[in-house]
Amino acid sequence: MSTRRAFLAQVMGATVAVAAGATACSSGSDDSGSGSGSGGDHVKSATAITQVYGDGQKFIAVALEYDSAVDTSKLSKSSFKVDGRTVTKVYANTSASLADTGRDGKYVIVELSPDDSGALLWGNDSGGGSGTGKASGSASASASGSAPAGGGPKVGEKGTAKGAEKAKGTVTSTGSVTTTDGSTYPGGSTELATGKQVNLIVDDFKQFSYKDPKTGKTLPYNLFIPKDYDESKKYPLVLFMHDASVVSTVTTATLVQGLGAVVWASPEDQAERPAFVLAPQYPEVVVGDDYKPTAYFDTTAHLVQELTGKYSIDADRVYSTGQSMGAMMTLGLNIKYPDLFGASWVVAGQWPSSQAAPLAKKNLFVTVSQGDSKAYPGEDAIMSVIEKAGTKVSRATWNGKSTAAQFTKAVDAISAKGTSVNYVTFEKGTTLTAESKKKYGTMEHNSSWAIAYTIEGVREWIFQQRK
Repeated sequence: MSTRRAFLAQVMGATVAVAAGATACSSGSDDSGSGSGSGGDHVKSATAITQVYGDGQKFIAVALEYDSAVDTSKLSKSSFKVDGRTVTKVYANTSASLADTGRDGKYVIVELSPDDSGALLWGNDSGGGSGTGKASGSASASASGSAPAGGGPKVGEKGTAKGAEKAKGTVTSTGSVTTTDGSTYPGGSTELATGKQVNLIVDDFKQFSYKDPKTGKTLPYNLFIPKDYDESKKYPLVLFMHDASVVSTVTTATLVQGLGAVVWASPEDQAERPAFVLAPQYPEVVVGDDYKPTAYFDTTAHLVQELTGKYSIDADRVYSTGQSMGAMMTLGLNIKYPDLFGASWVVAGQWPSSQAAPLAKKNLFVTVSQGDSKAYPGEDAIMSVIEKAGTKVSRATWNGKSTAAQFTKAVDAISAKGTSVNYVTFEKGTTLTAESKKKYGTMEHNSSWAIAYTIEGVREWIFQQRK
């Protein structure tokens, strides 16, 4: 994962600390803390580094800037101690960047285990709430007219989900640091605190707001613009729509909750498939179990149309995806706007089968857990409609605990069938983890998308489709 997390940071502030704090943060936030570093005043600055995983944003490293180049061969995991965290790797580098292997330079990188209990910065509670870093509402299924299963306020009500908590904590140099010119900075007991925070991939998105002249609604959104964007070329665009638990006035909330948006903008994905990535932030629940969406439903389609005209975007390669509420919107938008998307990935959602006939003409990849009491039977009903319309559906059952290699093999197998609609269900119980059980109990709804968006082969299949 080190390549994925590679970045350049403009570091400032003080030296390190690593325990989750309790205030909401924005990209590149700065505490402006300062102090002397281990080895006297030789540490000039420190940066906390975060990365988004399937279950949310985590604090996974610290970059220390020294006043002289450090000999990476003299560093080890025992060189630094971070309160409450597991140090997994320590090395020098020429920039404040993560790397597979270290090299002599002015920066010391202290990598931390993402599995630590103190690593998670997003929603690390037991099922929601309106506090910092927590999703609003519960994870239980809802009655007709309210939010879809997955939690959140009722349709039309404003959400209160915050951004992720800010990364904070304490680091101590427990061993000496040797520079390339032979100088030695002794370890000490000084505890230091972070200044700048860098959020990998998240910081690469820009925040905007769209005022829809047709509906009158204003929709905040995050947009990733491909590196070295060239107006003479045509690019695909991926639209990601979040679930109801993330409705919020914090524009970046959708970026830190999970992988649904940021995975398409990762350095690896962009190297293989350069694309725009659009992630709206809905201030209210757009559609619930009565399937009567608010005006933000149409505003989303209008925003996609607006951006397709504004940037050099290939109208035949505009793709949509979403989880829970976002999956419902994906299905609904494909029905109401049949010429908008070249392909769609539906993750744990449903729509009335009585309206599903137009989906028979679409390129769809559907993933849902067999333990999802609403989305699973809902998708089954839609697939029956599609098949009755004469469209062949390729079906498969996957183990949610499969390795990346096993998922790749599974995607290859279903893709080889060459159908326009692929329907994959995760075996019941296989999407659940110890952490998801703490948050959602045995409900296999929210747990499915933490796994789904890690499957690279599905993303590759989406990009192979055209209108």
